[in-house]
Parts: sequence; structure tokens; C-alpha cells
Amino acid sequence: MKKIIFTLLYIHCFSFFSAQISDTVSISRKEAETVFLDKNLDLIAQRLEISQAEARAVQAKYWPNPKLSISEVNLWRTYDIEEQPALVGNWGKNSQISAEIEQVIQTAGKRRKNIELQKIEVEGEKYELQEVLRELKKTLRNTMTEILYNQEQQKIYQGQISSIEKLTKSYNNQLNLGNISKAEYVRLKAQEIEFKKKLISLRQEIEDRQTELKALLMMPAHSYLVISDPFAMPDKELSELELSQWLEKAKENRPDILISKNKEKHAEKNLEIQNAMKTPDIAVSIGYDRGGNIMKDFIGLGVSVDLPVFDRNKGNIQEARLEIQKMKNETQKNLLKSENEIVSVFRNYLRTQQVSEEIDDTYESTLDSLLVSHEKNFRLRNISMLEYMDFLDTYISNKMIILDTKKELNQYYENLQYAVGQDL
Repeated sequence: MKKIIFTLLYIHCFSFFSAQISDTVSISRKEAETVFLDKNLDLIAQRLEISQAEARAVQAKYWPNPKLSISEVNLWRTYDIEEQPALVGNWGKNSQISAEIEQVIQTAGKRRKNIELQKIEVEGEKYELQEVLRELKKTLRNTMTEILYNQEQQKIYQGQISSIEKLTKSYNNQLNLGNISKAEYVRLKAQEIEFKKKLISLRQEIEDRQTELKALLMMPAHSYLVISDPFAMPDKELSELELSQWLEKAKENRPDILISKNKEKHAEKNLEIQNAMKTPDIAVSIGYDRGGNIMKDFIGLGVSVDLPVFDRNKGNIQEARLEIQKMKNETQKNLLKSENEIVSVFRNYLRTQQVSEEIDDTYESTLDSLLVSHEKNFRLRNISMLEYMDFLDTYISNKMIILDTKKELNQYYENLQYAVGQDL
């Protein structure tokens, strides 16, 4: 008896505490997705990655800055030299100075190829954003499905607790009048406590889902989210005839495949750059020398170039070729992976759909009406407690089967959209 009292007290305190710390927010699935797209920090961070890549693409367009060198400047007066005209004021009559401007000119189209490489990287970051969005959207939608599933479970147990509390109260009165045995009352009371403990367990489960959802939507910790949509089957009917179309769409839309193809392009462009690196750049210079030559003011042109005698960039070229092959294999692996995922998920969807089709549209309402009838007959003692408890187990079991079917269909549908790479 002490154990029963403690459990009831725990239930009451838990419910009161939850109500005090939570600000309930009702939100639809569509509203949640809008908030997610606007506020999720992972998406914001990935968008910044795109901006950074675009900045690098802008930077790649600039030529290298020219280099100015000034040397051979004597800051003290030197005698026994031929006097020269002053440079600044009276300074410079006995001074020497040398200056040079040098400009590096990239050869073999290195600059153009690097600009193209940066554009490929911008494209790759956009595909990365799509991949992050695909992953998070799947998590978001499946989390909302889990919360809806849990909400419906709670409704079932809350309804049964409300009903059985009335029956328990009535049986307690009958027990005091000596009309029933204590065993019957305890059996009913035990069922009531079992339902309440199950309800607590469900509330603890939903807290984990709440944490996930609030993190995705960037909601404050004290908020409590309630999904306002009804828990229903997916709207779209799926047909096996569409399977071949989905396999083709995945090749065009799945971000992981697009990322692999982009990496192939990146590797191919990098090979072009590495081949171009065999050709040395040219540095063109213009120099001025005052007082350091047979001429008072000497201006001369110069050119410098590395001689590719020892380093022909062979190692980097070989590595770039191997990277292309590696990326081609990665693309092929992702293509096979997408096909297997689509087929597997769709088969699971069809199996669950078959179970769903066997459940008549009126079956759930029939269950509810039969439960009401059994409760009434149990109060009137037209049926025994054993018969009532047996039907109650059957009722809850079947309600859970219906909910499980809805949940699995929604999850398989979302997993199929994830595998195809776009909303169906």
C-alpha cells in the first residue's frame, strides 16, 4: 500500500513540476520546417561556407601584386665621387640609389585554371549545403513523427486512466460496502497504477525527442513543443511503377552523388593545374640605378624564370591522376548505395502499407465504441473483470498496432524521400 501511495505522489509531483517549467508551444509540421530553415545554426554555418568559397573565387581573379625593391642607398655623405644633381631638396648630390619593379606573369593558363577551380569549390559548397539540409530535414521530420506518435500514445493512456479511475473509485465504495472482494479492487487499482507508470515513461521518452526538436529549431530549453497536426498516413500514394524514375532522379538530385561528381571535376581541374605547374612563371622587371654605373641614371629591363631542370612536378601530377580515379570510384559507390537504399526502403514501405490496408477505415472507431460498451457492461457487472481486462489489453494492443503502422509508414516515406534526394 505504501508503494502505491508513493507512486501516486510521484506521478502528481512529476506532472506539477513539468507544468511549472514548461511553456507549451503548439506548432504544425509546416511551421516547424519554416523555423528550421530560418534559424538552424548548422544551415547558417554551411551558408557561410558558401560565402567563404565565393570570396576565395573573387580573390583568385586578382593578379599577383608587383614587387618594388629599393637598395644601394647610402645615408651618409660619400666623398671623391662625381657630384650629381640633387634628388630631393639638397639631398642626393653624393648619394647612390637603385630601384626595381618586378611583376610575375603566370604562364600556361594557371590563373584562369585556378579561377575555374575556385568556381568548382563554390559549387561543391552548395552541394554540401544540400547534403546538410537533406540529413537535418530527415531528422526533423522523423523526430516530429516520433513526437506525434508519442502524443497519440499519451492520449490513449490518459483516456484509460480517466476511465479506470472512475471504476476504481466505484469499486472502492463497493469494497467498503462488502459487495466485492478486496482482490478485485486491488486488481483494478494495480491496472490503474500500471497505466500511470506507463504514462510517466512516455513523458520521459518524449523529453528526449523534445531535446532533439528544440535543438533543430533553436527553441529555448524551457519550451515544450506540441505538434498540432493530426497523426495520419502519408498523403501521396506510392507505386512500384515509379521505382525506375526514383533511381534516375537520385542520380540527378542526391547531394552525396553530386558532391562526388563535383570532386571528380575538382580533381580533373587540379590535374590541369599540376600539369601547368611544369611551365615556370616569368618575372619581368624594370630597374633604375643612380650613381652605380658608368651612366649617372641607368634604366634597364630584366626577365627571370626558373629553369625546370630538377623539378618537373611529376609527383604532384601522379597524385592528381590517382585522385581522379579515387573520386570516380567514390561516385560509383554512391550510385550503388543510392539504388540499394531506394529499393530497400520502398520494399519496407510496401510491406507496412499492406498491413495498413488490412485495417478497415472504421476499425479504430469500432474499437473505441466496443471499449465504451465493455466499460458499461463491467460497471453493470454483466461481464467479469477477467473479460474486461482481456478486452482492455486487446484494445490497447490494437491501438498501438494502428499507431505503429502510421509511424512506420511516415518514417519509410521520409526515408524514401531522403534516399531519392528530393520531396516526392
